[in-house]
Amino acid sequence: MAFWLIKSEPFKYSWDQFVQDGRTFWDGVRNYAARNNLRAMKVGDQAFFYHSNEGLEIVGIAEVVREAYQDPTSNEDTWSAVDFKPVRKLQQSVSLKTIKEDPQLQQMALLRLGRLSVQPVTPEEWERVLQYEKGE
Repeated sequence: MAFWLIKSEPFKYSWDQFVQDGRTFWDGVRNYAARNNLRAMKVGDQAFFYHSNEGLEIVGIAEVVREAYQDPTSNEDTWSAVDFKPVRKLQQSVSLKTIKEDPQLQQMALLRLGRLSVQPVTPEEWERVLQYEKGE
């Protein structure tokens, strides 16, 4: 299983809306690196759901339920979409500030590639973020 981080602006699509929907497709990605990350995802992979612009925090965990397919919002076969379902809301959200202050997370793509909307997360980064969720 691989780990990822997907970003959404809460005023456009929030965690609460995601939970209400029960499933969604991640579309509209128009960056080649982010698209390649979508295409690398496999069913069962998990992703942190990150509120960008407002909140600036990881708020939940999503799971890939359908691998990459033609983005329905584009007529070009260049772009892909992936389906996700919510797994759970974090007990305690993990802020960008917290991540920036942690020496163990300095190589996290969220810090190095801040504008990338779909990014990989290493197993070590995944576990470290989950420690913060538990208040550790």
